Amino acid sequence: MNLLTSSVTWKKLEQLAQETQEDRISDYFKQDAKRFDKMSVRLGELFLDFSKNKINDDVFKALIDLVEHSSLRQRRAQMFSGDIINVTEKRPVLHTALRNRGDEPVIVDGVDVMPEIRASLNKLKVFSEQVRNGDWKGYKGNRITDVVNIGIGGSDLGPNMVVRALLQFRHPDIKFHFISNVDGQHIKKTLKNLDAKSTLFVVSTKTFSTQETLLNAKTARRWFREQTGGHEDISQHFVAVSTNQAAAMEFGIAQENIFEFWAWVGGRYSLWSPIGLPIALSIGYDNFIDMLEGAYEMDRHFVDAPMDQNMPVIMALIGIWYINFLGAETQAVIPYDQALHQLPAFLQQLDMESNGKSVDINGDPVNYATGPIVWGQTGSNGQHAFFQLLHQGTRFVPIDFIASLEADEQTEEHHFALLTNMLAQANAFMNGDDSDGLLEYQSCQGNRPSNVLLMDRISPRNLGALIALYEHKVFVQGSIWNINSFDQWGVQLGKRLANEISQQIGESTQGYDQSTQGLMALVRKHFKS
Repeated sequence: MNLLTSSVTWKKLEQLAQETQEDRISDYFKQDAKRFDKMSVRLGELFLDFSKNKINDDVFKALIDLVEHSSLRQRRAQMFSGDIINVTEKRPVLHTALRNRGDEPVIVDGVDVMPEIRASLNKLKVFSEQVRNGDWKGYKGNRITDVVNIGIGGSDLGPNMVVRALLQFRHPDIKFHFISNVDGQHIKKTLKNLDAKSTLFVVSTKTFSTQETLLNAKTARRWFREQTGGHEDISQHFVAVSTNQAAAMEFGIAQENIFEFWAWVGGRYSLWSPIGLPIALSIGYDNFIDMLEGAYEMDRHFVDAPMDQNMPVIMALIGIWYINFLGAETQAVIPYDQALHQLPAFLQQLDMESNGKSVDINGDPVNYATGPIVWGQTGSNGQHAFFQLLHQGTRFVPIDFIASLEADEQTEEHHFALLTNMLAQANAFMNGDDSDGLLEYQSCQGNRPSNVLLMDRISPRNLGALIALYEHKVFVQGSIWNINSFDQWGVQLGKRLANEISQQIGESTQGYDQSTQGLMALVRKHFKS
């Protein structure tokens, strides 16, 4: 029998799920005039209202007991101190060290890694400032006007999301492009309007062996040489972010243009590392550091705040309640801010790649649900696309609403409408509408839960805190479920098979099932080699 599901606290939560089945969230407010004050937390310029959840005082207390009886405190201490907690890859997990703004050392294999991290930040500073102020020239003496990031997964989603979110901080004379899809149309469309003489490519790949990234990088290199009349020296136009310096140099990238980082940085947690180079190039090094400062503030809150006032812990426990006790299968992330339009995709990888596991850290099958399906898009568009299902459908879908309060002076009316729409939706999901005279098909039952996350403004610091909040939420849930949130063997399987099939498709395919053999034959007919 699984220790988690047989625990007293788990059984208590199962009992509470039955007892509160018919409870309505709106009634909780009638019973407690201070519910909003009790069920909200502020950290700096980030505010969480979790009062519109189907959680009463007894449920909340039992959830706090659940986390107190878990391995969270131990795992949290191990993560921040550099112990090996990614047990399948035998690595520490130290994205938190990348944004450590304190003086304390972080020891890995007996060595303080902080001097290396500070040195890498200094290299990031020097290079980003050279590009931004025009000192870094192309091979013809042109300043850089376009930066193209070539990566996939964590080497794309994080930097891409942050650069888009902080567009108002972007260098006015540099445009940023992100190529991730191996579909040739993606890179073809991106390169079409670029000038090779003023374009800088950032090749971001942890191992410098990712198939999609390398294929796109080779295409970009070929395009560069074609556009420059066969110019062979790519040193002013190609830089790499990788742990594999030798492979990057073999590609043709100068050693001094390689930004190295460490095996203990997981891809989906890597935007704080040199993988964040496009961010520093876009918003400037000082703003990049502000983003780290915001994340560090959330780190300290996560470590120091009591469990019942701890933002990541609270959000994680709410998710546990819905996933494991109320049958939720998905989690919607709805930003009411166009700047955050790529946040759902980023959080999708963060959560689903981390906690999409069916065995625990001991390799034993779990008998409970783990990570949810994370999805979403901007709120005003979502209202006219999938909100119908959320209001009246048969699916139980908890929602995270996210917004910023500060409006652009030129679009104040728009921002007011945006925020009022969000407040209206959160209210409607909770209260529904069963007014007298409504026909059955017009009625909305309500009792649909949500969190509301508000930032005073979208800034590097606040965005850093928001990202760290979700990172730690995922970590807390993984700790309670007793799974490894930091490996991704399913992803590795797909990579391995893609390489195998690409090599064997022109040869014998007998080792594959009939379907794969048939499909390989159809593909083979359309390619000469």
